[in-house]
Amino acid sequence: MDYKEFTCKVTELINIIDVEETEHINQAALIIYHAMRKKGLLHIFCTGHSHMIAEEMFYRAGGLIQVNPILEPFLMQHEGAARSTKFERLPGIAKIIFDSVVKLPFEPFLIVSNSGINAVPIEMAECAKVNQNPVIVITSKKVSEGLDSRVSSGKHLFELADVVIDNHAPIGDGIIVTQYGNIGAVSTIASAYIAQRLVLAIISHYETDGITPTIYKSANINGGDEHNKGLYDEYEKRIRSLY
Repeated sequence: MDYKEFTCKVTELINIIDVEETEHINQAALIIYHAMRKKGLLHIFCTGHSHMIAEEMFYRAGGLIQVNPILEPFLMQHEGAARSTKFERLPGIAKIIFDSVVKLPFEPFLIVSNSGINAVPIEMAECAKVNQNPVIVITSKKVSEGLDSRVSSGKHLFELADVVIDNHAPIGDGIIVTQYGNIGAVSTIASAYIAQRLVLAIISHYETDGITPTIYKSANINGGDEHNKGLYDEYEKRIRSLY
């Protein structure tokens, strides 16, 4: 299998995101920036493989301090992959998780789901909307529109968002067609790229306003631990994954 085809297709996908999603990324970044300027947090919720996007934006060298990942082990794969798939389809779970999050009404929720059809991410968006939290979604609209929703309302995740950022992942996720099926999954690559584009866009707003953003330094460089601790002390009671 020639890796160059995969490289070319991933590059094409990134270019599509740059052309078609930059406006949406900027819209989302402005919402997040305004919340952070008020000492608010960005809450990120994902299930399955998508949870890696929450981790990509949290406690990350070069990333923003004011990020609260909502990482529920039973919705992640390391404690039972097949079981986590069943859990993310169950109605009622999202409300329990949402109620456990310390949040303010103006703080945005970034919800990442490639398919956008399962109960937990959809109901998390519904909870946020009821609480007047802005909802930003990263999803594949092509995938989502091609599948039936698994909630009684029939809604897809993207239909509940204030801002939708399309990762343009193909149906089945694999970007290379073979006789064995599609291979070369790209939704994580695309969504992680979008996540870092969001960080860059948010920091651009800080620069425009002449304000120094609160950014993590690598814990593996001299002074990194001290720098980080001095910044996240203010938020440690609200970012539950810090300790």
